[in-house]
Amino acid sequence: MAKEKGTNVVARNRKARHDYLIEDTYEAGLVLTGTEVKSLRMGRASLVDGFASIDRGEAWLEGVHIPEYHQGTWTNHAARRKRKLLMHRQEIDKLAGKTRESGHTLVPLQLYFKDGRAKVEIALAKGKKEYDKRHALRERQDRREAERAMSRALQR
Repeated sequence: MAKEKGTNVVARNRKARHDYLIEDTYEAGLVLTGTEVKSLRMGRASLVDGFASIDRGEAWLEGVHIPEYHQGTWTNHAARRKRKLLMHRQEIDKLAGKTRESGHTLVPLQLYFKDGRAKVEIALAKGKKEYDKRHALRERQDRREAERAMSRALQR
């Protein structure tokens, strides 16, 4: 049987980049059960309410919804259970120190398979204020209008 190559994205947290200022990103492995892997391979997951935490020197992913596997039996998993993240000790210690600072949190950005193994990209982030969000939306809208004006000018 051939091994899987490349990256296959299962879920993205698009709202995270709107709600948070991303300072740094990390890749972490996930400890999953068999039915969770099968459910993820079907492309079913939601990172919307997810967050990561450091508890007693271990990294955990919480609030991520991986629905039950339909063909699963009594061995099926709980949809929103706490899942352990596999990271290097130095990374965990660094993140533990940063999250103690006010306003910093760990947010999952995307869940994917890399060479057949389940991975999650987590970000060290700081929450944006409401006016920051409005400012970012306004900048994006202005940029779109400028691009439209340029394309119209080039077409003439």
